[in-house]
Amino acid sequence: MARSRTLLGLGRGPMACGAAAAALAVVASTGGTALVSDVADASSHREAPLIAGDPKVDNTDVYAFVSPDKQDTVTLIANWLPFEEPNGGPNFYYFQTNAHYDINIDNDGDAVADITYRWVFTNDDKRDGTTFLYNNGVVNNLTDPTLLFKQRYTLTEITEHGSRELVTDAIVAPSNVGPASMPNYGKLRSQAITPIDGGGVTYAGQTEDPFFLDLRVFDLIYGANLSERGQDTLAGYNVQTVALQVPKSALALNRNDTKNPVVGIWSATSKETLDVKSSRSGGDQVQVSRLGNPLVNELVPAANQKDGFNASTPADDAKNQALVNRVLKPELPQVIQAIYGIPAPAAPRNDLVEIFLTGIAKNAPTLDGSTAPIQADLNSQILNADVDPKNFVPAEELRLNMSVPVTAHPNRLGVLAGDLQGFPNGRRLTDDVVDIELQAFEGAAQTGVLVPALAAGDKVNVNNVPFGNTFPYLALPSNVGVNQIDADGMPSGGVPGGAGGTAFTGTGWVRIASGLGAVAFLGAGFVLARRRRQHGLPGTPVSTN
Repeated sequence: MARSRTLLGLGRGPMACGAAAAALAVVASTGGTALVSDVADASSHREAPLIAGDPKVDNTDVYAFVSPDKQDTVTLIANWLPFEEPNGGPNFYYFQTNAHYDINIDNDGDAVADITYRWVFTNDDKRDGTTFLYNNGVVNNLTDPTLLFKQRYTLTEITEHGSRELVTDAIVAPSNVGPASMPNYGKLRSQAITPIDGGGVTYAGQTEDPFFLDLRVFDLIYGANLSERGQDTLAGYNVQTVALQVPKSALALNRNDTKNPVVGIWSATSKETLDVKSSRSGGDQVQVSRLGNPLVNELVPAANQKDGFNASTPADDAKNQALVNRVLKPELPQVIQAIYGIPAPAAPRNDLVEIFLTGIAKNAPTLDGSTAPIQADLNSQILNADVDPKNFVPAEELRLNMSVPVTAHPNRLGVLAGDLQGFPNGRRLTDDVVDIELQAFEGAAQTGVLVPALAAGDKVNVNNVPFGNTFPYLALPSNVGVNQIDADGMPSGGVPGGAGGTAFTGTGWVRIASGLGAVAFLGAGFVLARRRRQHGLPGTPVSTN
């Protein structure tokens, strides 16, 4: 509490306090490690030096949530190739051929993938040296001969028992060239949704980038005077997406999602190295990108550690002392303190260890043997009945408790607002991870109190276009140039008002005690009970809209 008062007081008057707070929100919006959010994590656009030069295998975001319209299933989404400007023809955008696009599942907490879903793409190019066109007429169906370039893919499930193809020779939804070429892109998307062997569906293709935030934080913290906030920097841009919807049991340890409802998720991309003899690709696969919790690689490792993180696996994390040190004493709060005079929370930051490396649980292991600071049972694999705690390994993964019921009225602030289905319990598309992560870095999980001065965040609270109600839930890709100007002089994708304002007024991490503490695993059924708020904190949570 004393620290919270220090953060709020500052002794500089209300205007100074508000400005500093707003600036902090800006910093976090660029990538505080996600702590709590309605979706389940943030974005990694151009997060490391090497991968920034290889965008087709640069993973931007991972999402994982219980499907709202099919609540016996889980939806997994991973995106690649950031900043796709819709008019980027004539070659437009596509997946790297022969690379491995993976979504990994760790259901026993040993930091090793128990299930890997792997998409591998090939080109189907009918141009034959006679044209530069992507399409030479209207495309109404994925099989139309007017679509001259398309991709196909195979989806394989890999486990300790071997591998099996779930989908063979499926067609990727193309880039959205424009209304003249593709008058009904929604129809093309529907055709690209493919059933998989064993139950479920998958999709691969272009979508609108679902991550929303103001990235101008890198211009000396939003212009050095906080004037550069409230615009959704990613509005109007597209990404390449793979999505998968499968029964909960397909992911759970021993296929029992009642006893073992918690899974850890991360994506990874690998590509072929050069064959020394031929000087062509065809050598071994080498991992070049990795993503679990949003913004971790952007904000936690130092610049010279980022490429190494992308090449590593979760099993390496606890042994990577340089990475662990930057979790225990993160740089972002130190930067905030240096610029704005707001004291950084005291180290070691075992609260961040719990959030990023172990999942939230009363008995979650800490790296120094102390008691887990967030005393609630939410989303650590250690909560699974069939997991031996002695085999648990701390690792950076996005963790999802599949037994948490779907929220009837999701709150964009997730657990922060008492919505236990939100991040860090997986990640939904509507979660405002930027605003939430700022509070995490500034120690709200330690004090149990939010930093009210940071309430406005980056003033971008929703995506620029609405999400869908059915799989794959993402918005259709934009076909409008990002550099168009609207009536207010803003790029057409901009959000001048930020759809924002104040994110919250006082309801905070104290709710973890009353909210997460209410997540009780009762007997073999792991029934998740949820208590009503009991602390009577001032302020009310903001709705998703």
